[in-house]
Amino acid sequence: MSRPQDPHRPSFSFGNPFKMILPKGSYLSPKLLALLNTFELALAERFRNLKPKDKECVLSLSWMKLAMELLCQTHTDIKTIITELELPVCDWDDKWIDVYFDNSVKLLDICNAFSSELSRLSQGNLLLQCALHNLDASSSKQFVKASSSLDGWRQRISSKNPRLENCFAILASLTETLNLPKVKNSAKGKVLMQAMYGVRVLTVLVCSILAAAFSGSANKLVDLKVLDTCLWAEAFTNVQDSINGEIRNIFSSGRVALLKELEGVDTSIKKLHPVVKDGLGPVEAEALKNYVLDLGKAATKLSQGLDILAKQVDGFFQILLTGRNALLCNLRAGISVPVPVHKTNKVEGKAVR
Repeated sequence: MSRPQDPHRPSFSFGNPFKMILPKGSYLSPKLLALLNTFELALAERFRNLKPKDKECVLSLSWMKLAMELLCQTHTDIKTIITELELPVCDWDDKWIDVYFDNSVKLLDICNAFSSELSRLSQGNLLLQCALHNLDASSSKQFVKASSSLDGWRQRISSKNPRLENCFAILASLTETLNLPKVKNSAKGKVLMQAMYGVRVLTVLVCSILAAAFSGSANKLVDLKVLDTCLWAEAFTNVQDSINGEIRNIFSSGRVALLKELEGVDTSIKKLHPVVKDGLGPVEAEALKNYVLDLGKAATKLSQGLDILAKQVDGFFQILLTGRNALLCNLRAGISVPVPVHKTNKVEGKAVR
């Protein structure tokens, strides 16, 4: 749990999560070891790919889209590992199943919160389109309407989404499950638990960064300490320190921290407002034309970014939901997981086991 005396830099210390899972002398067959190593090396590469060339890009919709895409790929890989392990549900420990269902419900809640925020921002984008439409006219009456729309957009963007606050409590809870259940006499179970540990670390990292970026607060960024014997540990620590450090630098600099695409729109609006409100002379008319053009480009980039990220979040939601459904089906039927299921429409609220 985060330390109350240091709210600006919560740190989660779990000791050695594999002390019970991979005790000294544990043996994995060459096949199982190769399966685990392949997964962990792929995860290490994904952590490396998360590190942006431009540090400020971490506060961008384009980086968030990449992060969610890598997260979806990794959760899909777990399904592949389960299939290749040929580990029937009857051999799953009840604790593994409980942790899986509990974590997946929490992640579904996070997805719903992110979707809510993306929808809120998209609705604000309608105000930009209205303003651009009115700015095409030369009437002072239309300029008043445009100015009102721009004011409305800025008020919407500066407001807070209460659903995001719950994300931080959920993320804190998710970190507590990283001290994995004990695995007895099951080499396949040890491989599965270690792979799932890596997935959960990536999930907490990505969701923590997105929650901080959406909420405009770095106070509750999660700093994880992971087992250094994992093949992806160095890559993870490198990207976590780099991204969390840069976000904290941006937020502590006194600058209003907006998503990069939102910042582009806000910059254009700041240039437009004085021209629209003070009236137009020959010089201002030419400036207005350029400012409107810039705002149009920024608004389009924002709209496209929101749409793409919303699809990625929905894709992650579907992966979680179908994974839960597959495990439920197999628990009832007593067969190996996963079982293909039809895509389920997104729902609001918690999915119930």
